[in-house]
Amino acid sequence: MPSAEAPGRESFGSRLGAAMAARGPLCVGIDPHPALLKNWGLDDDAAGLRRFSLTVLEAVGSLAAAIKPQVALYERHGSAGMAVLEELLAEARDEKVLTIADAKRGDIGSTMAAYADAWLRDDSPLAADSVTLSPYLGFESLRPALDLAARTGRGVFVLALTSNPEGASVQHVGGADSVARRITQSAAAENRRYQGSLGSVGLVVGATVGSALSELDLDLAAVRGPLLAPGLGAQGATPADLRATFGAAYPQVLGTSSRDILSAGPEQRGLRDAAQRTLDGLRGE
Repeated sequence: MPSAEAPGRESFGSRLGAAMAARGPLCVGIDPHPALLKNWGLDDDAAGLRRFSLTVLEAVGSLAAAIKPQVALYERHGSAGMAVLEELLAEARDEKVLTIADAKRGDIGSTMAAYADAWLRDDSPLAADSVTLSPYLGFESLRPALDLAARTGRGVFVLALTSNPEGASVQHVGGADSVARRITQSAAAENRRYQGSLGSVGLVVGATVGSALSELDLDLAAVRGPLLAPGLGAQGATPADLRATFGAAYPQVLGTSSRDILSAGPEQRGLRDAAQRTLDGLRGE
């Protein structure tokens, strides 16, 4: 049985719900692709990475409910890149901007515990408010991260239904009892440990999955957790698409845009204007 959330600690779900209510349901992905760095006039090195990352945070930090740095694009620069990620996470924490480390970690036993320790332990230099996880070694393999997140007031986002074409070969298997459905049911059960309207175990559901939710009969509202929906903007999904796709679960959706906003840089005003337009769309304004 999962342990109860830690007393005296505000849960990630509660903090994220408050941020979404105050700022709106926008997550800005910080994805320092080499092409974007070049377009910004920056070198593809740690210095360029740092300038890019901190510029985005400063521009959108007061608008976004959360930022989502793509860990792989920091890892490719080795230890210098990971040092930049550490600085970005610390700066966001100081600015009271919630962070989602997009690391997609997943393993078993002591290795999963080590991943959890890296991203969810209070004193870790990589500590984020939440981290993305892959459940494809079995949802219960994520137990070290689920329990540590509960103890430290942090959260997780579990891959459930991704929009890449290859995802269906795993996630859709089983039809009425699909892999995706089992993941959503497991997340819903996990969120029973949390008080309030939003639990701390979220799901990653692509903004462009279209009719897959109805075809697989997934009840995302019953998950009672945040729904991270990447694919807004450059990948083709609009705010109207999100409302149609998620239906009754739309209040839980954290719409995520990366390239569509980042391509408006390097000037902070351009980034901020792009983020505001996206946010207005998500709010239906």
